[in-house]
Amino acid sequence: MLLRLVLAVANRKLETVLKEHFDQPDIRVESLGRARNPFQRAVRTNGDILIIDADLMPRPIESSISLLNGLPENPTTIVLHDSDSPAEHANLVTLGADVVLYSGLPQETLVEAIETTLESRRHLSRMQMIGSRPGPELRMGSIVAESPQMKIFMDMVEKILVSNAPVLILGETGVGKELLAKVIHAESARSKGPFVAVNCAALPDQLLESELFGHEEGSFTGAVRARRGAFELAHGGTIFLDEIGDLPLHLQAKLLRVLQEFEVRPVGSEKSIWVDNRVIAATNRKVDEEAADGSFRRDLYYRLSVITLTVPPLRQRREDIPPLVEQYLDQFRVKLNKDIEGVSAAALEALAEYEWPGNVRELINVLERAAILCQGEIITLDDLPQGISGDGGRGASLDEVVESLAPGWRGKSLPEVKRLVLDAVERAYLNMALDESRGRVGEAARRAGIHPRGLFDKMRRHGLRKEDFKPDR
Repeated sequence: MLLRLVLAVANRKLETVLKEHFDQPDIRVESLGRARNPFQRAVRTNGDILIIDADLMPRPIESSISLLNGLPENPTTIVLHDSDSPAEHANLVTLGADVVLYSGLPQETLVEAIETTLESRRHLSRMQMIGSRPGPELRMGSIVAESPQMKIFMDMVEKILVSNAPVLILGETGVGKELLAKVIHAESARSKGPFVAVNCAALPDQLLESELFGHEEGSFTGAVRARRGAFELAHGGTIFLDEIGDLPLHLQAKLLRVLQEFEVRPVGSEKSIWVDNRVIAATNRKVDEEAADGSFRRDLYYRLSVITLTVPPLRQRREDIPPLVEQYLDQFRVKLNKDIEGVSAAALEALAEYEWPGNVRELINVLERAAILCQGEIITLDDLPQGISGDGGRGASLDEVVESLAPGWRGKSLPEVKRLVLDAVERAYLNMALDESRGRVGEAARRAGIHPRGLFDKMRRHGLRKEDFKPDR
């Protein structure tokens, strides 16, 4: 991640010294000492570290420090004070300032003290990034590869891990393109850096540009604060551009410049930012054909496809289905708190023979449904959708679903049974709504006719996570 260092320093000589010293590849320095209302500008800059003169902070100073500490970035605040009184410095620290330095110290001493604080911020950013990584750490073994096709494919993946070249991942919907991108990142030299994913089809054009490249304060209506883009957030790591085939042509040109010049220009900014990223893009569209007919930039396609990986569909790697079933049942045992030992031979055969048009994502959804409906310790044909179990693809009727739940009603009162049935129906409906909205809670709530906050509460009660419905998990 690229650190932002904001200087609101009245002393021009000191400002120049700090700017020259901290002008480093992983630091973006912004000087506000001669700006109008420097404190207000500093509040809107999205900085990680703010170095500010105490005299430039509006009074009462405790309110100003509280405002800085309440910013979303939780910036590290270094206050330069014109007094060397330990009591005054201690008071500012008590009010919430992270570091207080006497501005009369030799410049070399100030630089050393700030350097120490900056290194602490770097360490904090690394720890926060590691702590935010969900689930177990991904490695090459995280991808099931028992079939000959997948073994050959994973051999190819292993060869490109040491490269920093862009990667284009192709494949049908649901084959696991994002999972593959995460594995490539985790096994590469960039594994200690951030992994930032952007779905190019999930946002309107005007928001997508800001999402990718960031924007400056006042660059458009509603831009009351600066915002970092995904490329800046992914500095030192990997950026994953999902559904790259849906990227508008005018943003394709801007993306091409990033790939060629390693620079991004936030919306509304006159300056470019140098970034160090590996770009992994993915799509289920035939971008080679679109590049040929002009609907996708040919030069961008050539730049992205330095390394092209096409993930085989599940129907071409049927040997992988049994280990995939075992892998995801292990997850659902914990998620659903159910003692499921496995799948019957007949059910496993039906799963292996099914064509899986939705690939691994469809398999995950089918297994979760089966685990919910299963009343014993073994998932049988009766627990599978009828299109898979062999009756011609007719969906289960309401009577059949209710009948499948009936064995668990023995010994329960009618109100208890009603609650169980309503819970099962509610969970099944939420699964459908979230799957159709690809994990977008706002859209799922709109379809369900409830407030997003209410949907979040229901998801929490049923153990549902929006991340589980994102494309190419």
